[in-house]
Amino acid sequence: MALLGLATTGVVLALPTQSPSWLSVASVLALACGWAAARITYAELVQSRREHAADRAAQAKAYRSLFTERATEHAEFTSAMTDRVARTDREVAALQSSVLEAQQRAAAAENRVQREARRASQADTTVAELREKVQELEIRRAEQADQLATWEGFETVVDLMAWEERAGDVTKAVLPPERKQA
Repeated sequence: MALLGLATTGVVLALPTQSPSWLSVASVLALACGWAAARITYAELVQSRREHAADRAAQAKAYRSLFTERATEHAEFTSAMTDRVARTDREVAALQSSVLEAQQRAAAAENRVQREARRASQADTTVAELREKVQELEIRRAEQADQLATWEGFETVVDLMAWEERAGDVTKAVLPPERKQA
């Protein structure tokens, strides 16, 4: 700015003199000051561009290292999450198989309970039937004992055989048929 002010002052002072030598000196001075100002402006512009380029390069380097760090963190996070999801999937599969096995065991236990309940019911029925037959047998035996007590004697062997036959028929009717044991 000072150079342009000096050139302007030189030209303004040389113009009223109308002297060719002063006008020539003022014009050469103005031209030199203009080129010097242009060169200084150009140097400052170049310096400013270099500084900005250096700043942008430093920022790019910082962003690159920041991006590298974030990419590394992202890869670690992705790996950790993948491992966690895989572990969770394995645990879910194990739990599902455990639940399935428990359901199968519960179904088998329920079947066993139903079978045993049926067998117990059958056994209760058989016990009730046998009790009835035992009572009938005891009644028959008591009747036979009464008959024996009132027996005055058999007159013939035929009477004795008839009486034994009747006693055998009563016993067969009261007792259940013999079962084969497994």
